[in-house]
Amino acid sequence: MGKRNSQRKNAAILESDDDSSSVSSSDQMSVWGTEEVQLHKDSLLEQALDALYEKRGSTRERALASIIDAFNSSLQHGFLEKKFATLLHQCLNSIKRGSSKEISLASHAIGLLALTVGSGDDAHEILEDSITPFSRALKSRSDSSKISSLLECLAIITFVGGNGTEETERSMQIMWQVVNPKLSSNVVVFKPSTAVISAVVSAWSFLLTTMDGFSLNTMHWQESISYLSSLLDKDDRSVRIATGEALALIFEIGSVEKFCGEAKGSSDGLTQDGIKPREGFTHIQGLKGKIINQVRNLSAEAGGRGSAKKDLNSQRKLFRDILDFFENGYCPEITVKIGGESLQTSSWSELIQLNFLKRFLGGGFIKHMKENEFLHDVFGFTPKKYFLDDEHRISSAEKRMYRSPNSVLNKARTQLLNKQRMLSEGRNLGHFAVNLGDEEV
Repeated sequence: MGKRNSQRKNAAILESDDDSSSVSSSDQMSVWGTEEVQLHKDSLLEQALDALYEKRGSTRERALASIIDAFNSSLQHGFLEKKFATLLHQCLNSIKRGSSKEISLASHAIGLLALTVGSGDDAHEILEDSITPFSRALKSRSDSSKISSLLECLAIITFVGGNGTEETERSMQIMWQVVNPKLSSNVVVFKPSTAVISAVVSAWSFLLTTMDGFSLNTMHWQESISYLSSLLDKDDRSVRIATGEALALIFEIGSVEKFCGEAKGSSDGLTQDGIKPREGFTHIQGLKGKIINQVRNLSAEAGGRGSAKKDLNSQRKLFRDILDFFENGYCPEITVKIGGESLQTSSWSELIQLNFLKRFLGGGFIKHMKENEFLHDVFGFTPKKYFLDDEHRISSAEKRMYRSPNSVLNKARTQLLNKQRMLSEGRNLGHFAVNLGDEEV
């Protein structure tokens, strides 16, 4: 009797263990898979970071490309907790000594680093440590793609890490000097390419979206609106489109006079430019009229300048929106679907920010908009929440990798199946022993 009771007790224990094991096995395997994926990604990032110490430039370029891919596909918070400073300073070393391609890649990596850490002390450190090497690199204007990458990155790190108006305007001035060198001293005048002009205007406008019109320093931006007006006559459509957005933004923030050279009147009745206030007002109205006419013409352009028809249609649409804003005060409203939720813009400021960040993040835009809390705050966007199963999903490529018999996950799965087999055999043995005991009774 005692033996049969013991057998029944053991059978019950075996069945209970088997039930709990079968319920939790899928969750355990999912967590193990996710942990292994993250360990593998961290390992690749460690290898890429180590490769930035190599002497061969092509090796550093491949490493930077790997880092960019990793930061686009996932927010690497865990990695940055350990390696933030090391990664930043190795990227800055690439800015100082690398080829044009390496500088472009390092710039992009630094921008992604800033977006990942979000606003705070780390982002401010990125900005302050980068200002000097970026300023120097921008003066060696040998390659348009390199200059464009530096400008984009400077815009991003200032957007995330800038503290106050002075730091933002400092970066805006550095950008402006690339195409308007008379604002700086001892600069050799050169003719910037249309790609560089477009990059400057886009990056400058992106930072202007963060500024209060009342806090802008008039002395920094005198006559800039006249320069922007001249860019509307350029043959390159990317320049005209970037310029149109910048002008719409200037009108939206309501401080046109700060970009026209007019300043507050002095004691002798003249502005700081030596212009009488009434003459300054007339000058501003004349510029506004000229710009509205330019915008109207570009909204109905028949072609002949620029290249692709698609670009022409994009230009027409943009300048129709700008004209509608100038004449009626209406801003275009844009809706972007992100993971089942809608991100909406209703001002030129929001639209410029959205377009700039989409271009910079490229294929990583959706991932960052779903998970990057800094971007959630920028756009007031709340992504749809996902269940645990969605959080543990891995790509098909990662699934193939973990099918390897040597992978940690496969070894764990084998151990789990062996345990379940043993439990099942024990349960069957217990069931048989219990039935046999009943027959004896």
